[in-house]
Amino acid sequence: MTAETTALLPIAGGRRTRAQLRVLVRPHRARLAGALALLVAGTAAGLVTPPLLGRIVDLADNGGSTAGFVLTGVGLVAGALVEAALAGLGVALLAQVGEGVLARLRERFVESALRLPLAQVERAGTGDLTSRVTNDVAVIAEAARSALPEFARALLTIVLTLAGMAVLDWRFLAAALIAVPVQAYTVRWYARRAVPLYARQRVAVAAQQHHLLATIDGAPTIRAFRIADEHGDRVAGKSQQAVDLLLRGVALQTRFYARLHVAEFAGLAAVLATGFFLVSGNAVSIGTATAAALYFHGLFGPINVALALVDDAQAAFSGLNRLVGVADLDPPERQRAATGDAPQAVVVRGVDFAYLPERPVLTGVDLTIGRGERVALVGGSGAGKTTLAKIIAGVHQPDGGTVAVPAGEVALVTQEVHVFAGALCDDVRLARPDATDEEVRAALAAVDALGWVEQLPDGLDTEVGSGGHPLTAAQAQQLAFARLILADPPVAILDEATAEAGSAGARLLERVATAALAGRTALIVAHRLTQAVTADRVVVMEAGRIVEVGPHRDLIERGGPYATLWQAWSDQRARH
Repeated sequence: MTAETTALLPIAGGRRTRAQLRVLVRPHRARLAGALALLVAGTAAGLVTPPLLGRIVDLADNGGSTAGFVLTGVGLVAGALVEAALAGLGVALLAQVGEGVLARLRERFVESALRLPLAQVERAGTGDLTSRVTNDVAVIAEAARSALPEFARALLTIVLTLAGMAVLDWRFLAAALIAVPVQAYTVRWYARRAVPLYARQRVAVAAQQHHLLATIDGAPTIRAFRIADEHGDRVAGKSQQAVDLLLRGVALQTRFYARLHVAEFAGLAAVLATGFFLVSGNAVSIGTATAAALYFHGLFGPINVALALVDDAQAAFSGLNRLVGVADLDPPERQRAATGDAPQAVVVRGVDFAYLPERPVLTGVDLTIGRGERVALVGGSGAGKTTLAKIIAGVHQPDGGTVAVPAGEVALVTQEVHVFAGALCDDVRLARPDATDEEVRAALAAVDALGWVEQLPDGLDTEVGSGGHPLTAAQAQQLAFARLILADPPVAILDEATAEAGSAGARLLERVATAALAGRTALIVAHRLTQAVTADRVVVMEAGRIVEVGPHRDLIERGGPYATLWQAWSDQRARH
């Protein structure tokens, strides 16, 4: 796929992503409030440690009693236990909120991705879609599980610690704030560079995955033409681009942390100096100055965590933009279903379509398929048959013209049938999850599959698909027809659905297809012209246009393009 034809899937802007997050968080508001309350209480309990340690210093300086030391020690232990319990509960509750939000976002992403126009997915490349549902989700999931709770706790610790320093003496707070300008500048400097860098990383990873998947899928062809080195170099180049951007990110993080250390040194030096002068002037005790220094030193960890998580936040937010960009798409099927009253027939008017600009595949196509009518669509390779079928099915949206179909789903069965991993009955039941075992058996019987299914090791419960019991091409297609019967759509489209089964299998599947299409409006993209013989009408396409329409016998007598196709196909059958 060239740079000219690649068009990445949508990426949401920051404002849209934040709006969607608010919508996703809304059902979890009570749990979120409880988590924050627990974190505040736990953080406050942990902040008693520096004053108590300062109290021990004052007791030692003034010759305090043993009871005073013991009571202070008990307070330290109690504060640590309460902090651990409350903070643990708060972090767990906050992580649950994050996981709930992410789960709903994943569901919306999958719902939208499954309804994307196929042409849009093909232009973007499989790598773009898979990188969003794998890498981006992984980064966001890690942020939801650990980064978000850690950031919330770190932020609360910073705020409450600064408040504690102000309670000791406002001058300690003023000294600590000397570090803030350096830290703020560092974060701003980092964010300006990190946001575009992480966005480029995501795109680079998507491109790398696209080329890797394409190379794996096309491995037999690559070996046959001895071009493995060329494709290996291409994948290596894309991988190197991703690695280079990753190393640039690591270098940026190193400079980020170095600047933070400067802020820490400046702030601690200011607090210690302030403590020295206040103790010298008898404004505070040595224990209070010690507590202030411990408070500020205790900020090193939370501040570094909070600022370091800016890095995770940038990566996660970049991933969120990419997920929301797809999850927010309005499925084209819904747009079409919402327009006007559903007709009783399939009506195609003036349809134009092109996969690439200035390369039309369909031009001004008009076609009406009456209710219950069975139409065979024939033509040479590249005539536009499959494209027209997919447009009627709603897989592609026309560039011009209109398509109207009866109310309900339009089912499309192609020659590329996927057998899902799991029990065979569940594979068939995908078409209607509430179907009973009896209904599944009836659907299998209707497509002549029940006999061989019952002979499998576990019958309907036999594991099929990846890692399961292997099925032949004809058997897999029979399952697809069984799903069609269970789904019971008013309109069914078969796109060369018997082409991959071999001669004997094709004859079986033609009988099965006839049973599955009974009582439905049907469009059959005919690979074998025997299907055209039994159709009510035959539609012949050439170069993206309909050139002949009529019953099989009439078209043969007419001696036009269909008669030529029939003669060529008949001669080929006779030779075999």
